[in-house]
Amino acid sequence: MSRVGKKPIEIPKGVEVKINAEKMGYQVGIKGPKGSLNVALPQGVVVEQKDNQLVLSVQNSEDGHEKALWGLSRSLINNAVLGVTGGFSKELEINGVGFKVALQGKKLVLNVGFSHPVEYALPDGIVAVVEKNNIKISGIDKQLLGQVTAEIRAIKKPEPYKGKGIKYIDEHIRRKAGKVVKAA
Repeated sequence: MSRVGKKPIEIPKGVEVKINAEKMGYQVGIKGPKGSLNVALPQGVVVEQKDNQLVLSVQNSEDGHEKALWGLSRSLINNAVLGVTGGFSKELEINGVGFKVALQGKKLVLNVGFSHPVEYALPDGIVAVVEKNNIKISGIDKQLLGQVTAEIRAIKKPEPYKGKGIKYIDEHIRRKAGKVVKAA
């Protein structure tokens, strides 16, 4: 039995949930004050609404594949509920001499040591705020937010010698010692 999957999901006030049973699984639509999200559940996972809670179960509790998807499905729905009520955010920090970032409409323009500025177009549902060398990225879809921040970080990963590059604000870079010149 899945410990995560057994926990019911509390539906806060102001959040609407629509459950559609389809041939390939369930579609759960969640609408809240910040927006709406749809979560497609895999086949074998069943979701029911009881009062102000969502309860997930599996059709065959002996099947290891279905049990593995049980907790995942619960986490996806819970993240959608948290996203439409409060949203998610991540912060990136740019370190390096002459490295800077600017926001132009729905594009981030990054000057990170290349011969040209790198432009990154933000997808719909993602908002960025730039303060000096910090980028605060927020949105209601946790999966999309993580993907966007990972793609921005991949433009110029932090290097271990001087720590230059784009890193998460809470990320610790393991530093390496440089070359040591011995006296003759």
